[in-house]
Amino acid sequence: MSLRTGSLLVALALALAPGPEAAPAGAAASPAFEPCDLRSARAARVEAECARFEVPEDPGAPDGRRITLRLARVPARGSNPQPDPVVFLAGGPGQSAIETYPAAHSAFRPLLGGRDVLLVEQRGTGESSPLKCPLPDWKDPGAQDAAAARRQAADCLRRYEGKADPRFYTTSDYIRDVEHVRRALGIAQFNLAGGSYGTRVALEYLRRHPDAVRSVFIDSVVPPELPLGQDHARNLDEALAGIAARCNAEPRCRERFGDVAARLRQLKQRVKVPRRVRFHHPQTHAPLEVLFSEVALVGVARIFSYAPQSAALLPLLVSEAAQGRPEPLLAQAELLYSSLPDALAHGMELSVICAEDADLIKPQPGDAETLMGAEFGAFIEAQCAVWPHGRRPADFKQPVVSDKPVLLLSGQYDPVTPPRYADQVASTLSNSRHLVAKGQGHTPMNVGCMPRLLKEFIETLQPKSLDASCLDALGDTPFFLDYQGPAP
Repeated sequence: MSLRTGSLLVALALALAPGPEAAPAGAAASPAFEPCDLRSARAARVEAECARFEVPEDPGAPDGRRITLRLARVPARGSNPQPDPVVFLAGGPGQSAIETYPAAHSAFRPLLGGRDVLLVEQRGTGESSPLKCPLPDWKDPGAQDAAAARRQAADCLRRYEGKADPRFYTTSDYIRDVEHVRRALGIAQFNLAGGSYGTRVALEYLRRHPDAVRSVFIDSVVPPELPLGQDHARNLDEALAGIAARCNAEPRCRERFGDVAARLRQLKQRVKVPRRVRFHHPQTHAPLEVLFSEVALVGVARIFSYAPQSAALLPLLVSEAAQGRPEPLLAQAELLYSSLPDALAHGMELSVICAEDADLIKPQPGDAETLMGAEFGAFIEAQCAVWPHGRRPADFKQPVVSDKPVLLLSGQYDPVTPPRYADQVASTLSNSRHLVAKGQGHTPMNVGCMPRLLKEFIETLQPKSLDASCLDALGDTPFFLDYQGPAP
């Protein structure tokens, strides 16, 4: 696998600033909110109130360059909301909470009867001093080695010369920003709700500011001890093995596609020598000619395994490609990769990973034999050799110990943050409960009865007393036997 594959899949000089435990100095003026709409190409419009809020880029230089953060508040429907809003923390790293919230809105809708949802856009994302970098074109056979990875990072860095200092775009800086906002709004306590990378933010905020936290909900949990990306290859292979086993257990799927795991292995060997394939763009219908390579195969396999609805397509796509018809799979790869630059601020992702994880990512036994291969760490090392480093606090990689009410959620088949991660985190949270959503993948907070359970948890602060039996109604999604839809 090329190093370029790692960059496309990254679901990536010591700062002189004070550590994240330092409280913001002084009191900032309360931001003025005005009516606005939160919009997303994939979700309905959400009515909200928006504001702007200035913070210093470098907390050690309060008179230096300033960053304007975008804030949004989805107001409670009631006339007398509770004083402790829910703060939604987005994933990535590199996603904007404001841009991703519409897709998560259904998970929070029951809560809005009595509480606001507050969105503080993480610096480096969205419109808050974004650090966006172009990703390599997956159709380009070049840019496949460490030298190309370094060039990509250097090219992006030049975009922000004199405009931003990437050392100050880490998780710790975001936590400091959120604390600035809390104090400016006069809020005594937050209820934190984070998904994926947002769970790292929630847990670190809990570590630094426990008195400011009323409750924590974390979905698709990243343990603080884990370097981001360390287990990507292993987790993907386990998820794909689960998909293959479920297909094999269903007679119609097994009869139609055979051994999906074996077909995937065959494809991996075949694309080691890429071949040119012609097809039409799935949206514009423009003719395309691309190399059928590991980039496309791994990208589709990984991203499609995130959600049960798309995972149900994988046996069909893999079978078609294995039989010499890779055009549908390549069309999906084009859709996936073309949407990544808008959804993810890769420069901000690098600021986080280079400061917090890169030096800890080590080769794992057996990774070379996985579908992803073992090159992820080499790609990150190459980019972080160029990208300026922030500072990781000394205890940043220690487990978070707390007796605050915490509800943890995992998808049974999550290919990136499997349930064992949440079990690990819950072991040091004495007042916690871990729920597993059957048949689900990554960030299943809005499926089934989960929104109702989230509301009940935040109202009662009793995670261990929740009656979560309603989640038993969830289950596996039927596989697509053809392109007409899933099997009945």
